[in-house]
Amino acid sequence: MRGRILQSNLRQQVTVERKRRNVIFFTIVVLAFLYIGTALLFGNMGFLKYLKLAKTKNRLETEISTIDNENKSLKKQITALKSDNYYIEKYAREEYGLAKPDEYIFQFKENER
Repeated sequence: MRGRILQSNLRQQVTVERKRRNVIFFTIVVLAFLYIGTALLFGNMGFLKYLKLAKTKNRLETEISTIDNENKSLKKQITALKSDNYYIEKYAREEYGLAKPDEYIFQFKENER
């Protein structure tokens, strides 16, 4: 009888020890996943940082494209100013208000309200 009681107590102790080990193991696994998930989301090289960098990259690419188009336009204007007499005359008239010796320039002011 005493042997059965000892055996029963040993089984209970083994069961309790297994449960404790399982709880410790799963706690460590859950904490590790939480740490890894937090690091992947909020870390220095995390997903949120990636999204911010991707947004910055798209903005810079758009800005580069805009500046590139402006650069092309300015190059065309420079070429026209170097070689096209009609464009040079038009530019001088519009930008500087210049006129030929026999011409009169009339400038009308809009009504100010």
